[in-house]
Amino acid sequence: MKITFMGAGSTVFAKNVLGDTMLCPSLCETEIALYDIDGARLNESYLLITTMNEKLNASRAKITKYLGAENRKEALRGADFVIDAIQVGLYDPCTIIDFEIPKKYGLRQTIADTLGIGGIMRGMRTIHVLKDFARDMEEVCPNAWFLNYTNPMAILSGYMQRYTGIKTVGLCHSVQVCVPALLGGLGLTEKYGDTCRSKIAGINHMAWLLELVDKDGNDLYPMVRRLAREKNAAGKHHDMVRFDYIDKLGYYCTESSEHNAEYNPFYIKKGRDDLIEKFNIPLDEYPRRCVNQIAGWKKQWENLSNGGNVTHTRSSEYASHIMEAIVTNTPYKIGGNVINRGVITNLPYDACVEVPCLVDRSGVTPTYVGALPLQLAAMNSSNIYPQMLTIEAAVTGSRETLYQAAMMEPHTGAELSTDEIVSLCDELIAAHENAGFPIF
Repeated sequence: MKITFMGAGSTVFAKNVLGDTMLCPSLCETEIALYDIDGARLNESYLLITTMNEKLNASRAKITKYLGAENRKEALRGADFVIDAIQVGLYDPCTIIDFEIPKKYGLRQTIADTLGIGGIMRGMRTIHVLKDFARDMEEVCPNAWFLNYTNPMAILSGYMQRYTGIKTVGLCHSVQVCVPALLGGLGLTEKYGDTCRSKIAGINHMAWLLELVDKDGNDLYPMVRRLAREKNAAGKHHDMVRFDYIDKLGYYCTESSEHNAEYNPFYIKKGRDDLIEKFNIPLDEYPRRCVNQIAGWKKQWENLSNGGNVTHTRSSEYASHIMEAIVTNTPYKIGGNVINRGVITNLPYDACVEVPCLVDRSGVTPTYVGALPLQLAAMNSSNIYPQMLTIEAAVTGSRETLYQAAMMEPHTGAELSTDEIVSLCDELIAAHENAGFPIF
């Protein structure tokens, strides 16, 4: 068996996912191909993964590395699973562009990797690369599963599933951490811990906790709604936007408040710093994280290169569990990003949705959800149509469709006029082109 990791320079994430495979009996003797376009980062990951293989896996996996587009086909050749964790354009220059140019128009963002004008641009420049990945995979590993971890998840997974022949599922850990985050935030972990039963469905980063019951089948939402309202009224904390969702919409969602602050027109507004203060919204959060992550990795690399110890315990990331379920035909349940096709009846048929899926030798099978509460479907739809327009802009090369995606995007459309949005898009397109990362 062969696993190819695209974007292996994402060393910490590669460590988690590939370390998981080394601790799994059915996967530990696989061939692992590491691929990246950055030689220095690829070599760092290669040293880490080979060290883990030696110390944790008795050198049972075969580790190879491939640098640059000219070696991409060989990295993919014969793969059974392809893990995608790329970031096209990295923090510098592309993330900086995605944040700084919109600021000139008064458009402020927190994360900009899923939606917002930054998420749209990130999706456009990444689809360029995924087109090449898909073309190579169709030639050298047509039966491989493409496990996508790259954001914007719905845009990229939606593109791969609708416009290529590659078997794809999009994966995000926000589903796994949703209930623990809620219980922890409300001080309920000790009482309910891992005994709750839940149901989650919607779209990536805005999938809804539709049901939450205790071990005896009692609905916990009445208590959750009361406690969330009380906590927001009591003062600042890190999850105020999602707790406001509970109060106003009735339900909690999967991804963090800093993410969800920018997926709608409610919380980040020109001239409304009072809302930023009230809901404790960390503007420019993702650039700060990038700087801190770069510094953290440098420190970790110094430790590793000086003979530091490498340890790992199997994580909750879905990738190794999916591969294990397919290889051994042992059923496993995930929250997967798949094309809707009627699974959620009141969301668009071709939308990329995040729903419970069963995994076994036959692959990834979405389960039927039915209709979401209408207000939740409305929130999801406000994000879905800009996502689908972004995909269409990338597929058709239409600048006008890209303008329309930005106009329909809730935060951008609430802040800027149509002429301002066109001007902003043109400036962003030019900046990315000049930086060597074309949008079209």
